[in-house]
Amino acid sequence: MFTPKTVKFLQDLKANNSREWFHDNKQRYEDEVRSPALAFIGEMESWIKMISPYYEANAKKIGGSLMRVHRDVRFAKDKSPYKTHIGIQFRHEVGKDVHAPGFYLHIEPDNIFVGVGAWSPAKDELGKIRDLIVAQPQAYLDAINHPPFTEHFELVGEKLTRAPKGYDKEHPEIEEIKRKDFLAISTIEEELIFNQALCQKIASLYGRSQPLMNFLCKALNLKF
Repeated sequence: MFTPKTVKFLQDLKANNSREWFHDNKQRYEDEVRSPALAFIGEMESWIKMISPYYEANAKKIGGSLMRVHRDVRFAKDKSPYKTHIGIQFRHEVGKDVHAPGFYLHIEPDNIFVGVGAWSPAKDELGKIRDLIVAQPQAYLDAINHPPFTEHFELVGEKLTRAPKGYDKEHPEIEEIKRKDFLAISTIEEELIFNQALCQKIASLYGRSQPLMNFLCKALNLKF
């Protein structure tokens, strides 16, 4: 699957982020990035189903678990056309975008991590998660303080500075209710992505997040 050539391509792309360079090196992208990424996704399918039968590993070139290399630059100051990392997301069978609760792998030189949870959920979904924290605070605390989870993961993301409208600012878990992202990451060493047991090791990390993922799915009325 992934090799040091994968990381080298990403380094070269960062140094030469242009359509002309990418066109000249497209076969390298296919051989060193997309093909190993799709192989990883294909092998992850059985592992993902063991974590939750409602999550999918889709090894399609376009529209599957591998996120597109092209950047959306329409509203960006940075007009670089290509992402200089590999993004892979395993999504719920009914969650068709990156904002739904999911399992994520990010491969970038000097920045490799797995992510779990919900990144920047839409207003309605965010409200549902907050409401369930209000209704079942202990279930949420058990999920984020689960020792196998906290051993590897750290909650990250944006927070409001004040209590969101409609929520009691004196609620014991108001700091958690202020979250705009319910996302946790675990940094991994580069050597791991070259390991033959990569899928098993990534699945083991994802498995540690099951209580949190179950909570988020429950809030959004999704099966887990």
